[in-house]
Amino acid sequence: MPSDAYEIKKEADIVVSSRVRLARNFENLSFPLLNKNTNEDEIIEKIYLAIAEGDESRKDEFALITIANIDKIDRLNYVEKHLISIMLSKNIRTGAFVLSKDETISIMINEEDHVRIQCILPDLQLEKALEETYKIDDLIEKRMTYDFDEKFGYLSSCPTNIGTGLRASVMLHLPVLNNIGYITGIRRVAGQIGLAVRGIYGEGTEAKGNLFQISNQITLGISEEETLKNLKNTVVQIIQKESTLREKLLLEKKDDIEDSVFRALGILKNARIITSNEAMKLISNLKLGVALNIIQEISFKKIDQLMAIIQVGYLHKHYKKDLTEKERDIKRAEIIREKVK
Repeated sequence: MPSDAYEIKKEADIVVSSRVRLARNFENLSFPLLNKNTNEDEIIEKIYLAIAEGDESRKDEFALITIANIDKIDRLNYVEKHLISIMLSKNIRTGAFVLSKDETISIMINEEDHVRIQCILPDLQLEKALEETYKIDDLIEKRMTYDFDEKFGYLSSCPTNIGTGLRASVMLHLPVLNNIGYITGIRRVAGQIGLAVRGIYGEGTEAKGNLFQISNQITLGISEEETLKNLKNTVVQIIQKESTLREKLLLEKKDDIEDSVFRALGILKNARIITSNEAMKLISNLKLGVALNIIQEISFKKIDQLMAIIQVGYLHKHYKKDLTEKERDIKRAEIIREKVK
C-alpha cells in the first residue's frame, strides 16, 4: 500500500462493465446483408414472441422496438449506451431489437446476422452475462432452427463469428497505462493470443476518457468457456498492471496527481462551455482521483453515469431538440456543473 494510506480498490475501480454477445442465423434463410429475405417482419415477430412467451416469469420484462419507429436522436442514444450497433441504427427498413426494462439485455434483429443476443452487466461478470444470453438463446431455439454446421458450428455473415458466435468484452478504465504508452504493447500482446484492444464503441473507434474494450477475436475451434477464461485471465493481468502503476504514481508523484485531479474537478465544477473529448478526459482524471481516494464525495456510479449523459445522443434527447455543436457544449457544461457541484 502507498505510504500515505490511500486505499486502492483495484478491480472495482478499473472494470466498468462486461458484455457477452451471441450471433445467430436461421436455417434456410439468407443472411440479412444479402437483402434476399421477404419475411423480415415474420422473423421479428417470431423472435419477440419466443422471448415474451417463452418464459412466463419474464413476459413483461421485454419490449420490441423497431428502428423505423424511433427517431434519429433515440437511435443515437441507444448506440451510445451500447444497446444497438451503428449498423442496426441505420437499418430503418427491417431493423429491430428487443430490450429488457433494465437495459441489461438487448436482442438485435436483422443486423449483420438474423439475431444478436447481448447482455451487458457492471463490473467483471462475464460468466453471469453468458448465462443470461444462453437463457434467451434457448428460448429462441425452441421456436426456430439455427443455421448450424457440424464442422464449423454456428454460421454467420462474418467469418470471424463462425463457430461459437460468441463475442465477449470487458470495458476498462486505464488512464495510467494509456498515458505512459503501455497500451501499444498491450495491443500487440493481446493480438498474439487472439484478443483485441479497441476504443469505447468497439472496432475503429477511439478510446475516449481512457476507456478501452478488451475482446476475443477467435470463435472457431474454441469453446465459450475457454474464450471467457482467456479473456478474464488477460483482463486480470491488465488490472494488476494498472493498479501497480497507480500505486507507484501515487508514491512518486503525489503532488502531480493531486494537482491533475483537483484541476479536473475545478474545471468540471465551473466550465460554461466544454466539448465531449475534453469532458471525457477530465472525468477520467476525476475517476482516477476517486480510485486513489483523493476525492471522496463522488461515487464511481455517478462518474460512470456522467460519462453517459454528456454524449451527443443523450443531450439531444434530454433537451428534446436538435442542438448545434455550440449549444451541446454549453448544455454539457451545465449538466456537469449540476452533477459535480
